Amino acid sequence: MPIRQLTAQVSVAPQIRPEELPAIAAAGFRSVINNRPDHEADDQPTHAALAEAASRQGLAYRYVPVVPGRYDQAAIDAMAQALGEMPPPVLAFCRTGTRSTSLWALQAARHAPVDDLVRIAGEAGYDLAGLVPQLHAEQGA
Repeated sequence: MPIRQLTAQVSVAPQIRPEELPAIAAAGFRSVINNRPDHEADDQPTHAALAEAASRQGLAYRYVPVVPGRYDQAAIDAMAQALGEMPPPVLAFCRTGTRSTSLWALQAARHAPVDDLVRIAGEAGYDLAGLVPQLHAEQGA
């Protein structure tokens, strides 16, 4: 499972499985955010199974599902709330890590320069160029 660090407090990853949570906890993560809606793929674990496995490892868990490309205000606010309330470091995941990175950037745009967010995402392997107009809009939110 490739984990990519965005900041000292937030990392992202593609889909994780319940059996990977012991290694995630052992790596020092204290919280997990699931940005993938249930039933996108037949082989995907449900958020309930992941929440249970996270609890067994002493990890905080939050479910903030987002349909690809649909970053509405409720999802952005829920991501901001989760990141503000959960103990760091936090690992957010979705199918590839792109949604998690996008949500991180959208909520961070309220207090960080868009160019910095796009650069950080790019260094982690995620291209947010198509999200720049929405990132700028979040700065005024």
